[in-house]
Amino acid sequence: MLVVRTQGDIDSYLARVRQAAFDVRAWMSEQVGEPLDTLRRMKFDAVGYHPIDGYALNLVEQINQTWTYLVALAAARQLLDLHPEAGGYRLAPGAHAAQPLDIMSEADGLVGAETFAAVDPHNNRKLALDLEKMAKRTETHRYIFFMSPKFPGNRSLPDLKLPGNAETDGVQIWSVDV
Repeated sequence: MLVVRTQGDIDSYLARVRQAAFDVRAWMSEQVGEPLDTLRRMKFDAVGYHPIDGYALNLVEQINQTWTYLVALAAARQLLDLHPEAGGYRLAPGAHAAQPLDIMSEADGLVGAETFAAVDPHNNRKLALDLEKMAKRTETHRYIFFMSPKFPGNRSLPDLKLPGNAETDGVQIWSVDV
């Protein structure tokens, strides 16, 4: 779990993510030989790095974890601006048992958020499922943050709510970018 209290904390974690990406790019630039073997190694061998902790993992998982952390960090950056009174945030993106939500404020019950990266936020009903989850939460401020090439930039997207579903009132949806 990550704890962020300042923009500097976020910048520090982003530096780790960038370093892991740089390290795997160096590995990729050294690859020669049969392309399918290189792809096999990316999928099955521990040639990549965890974007925060740096331990070895396969490249496909590094890609997935990288974007999971980048969305959570971009969301936390936005939340620090929106709710400085929260005392900071605990981030556990994708760690399903670490805490109930991907992002929770240090001030109990104040802010909660779910985060994800997707080509389209409607794929696999991800947005709808997160809206259903957040509708049941009791935090004063509830959010869903996502990163998608279909919705570039940092912005509130109130029109993405499920039509006619009053239970999602109060849940804010935002796109974020790095």
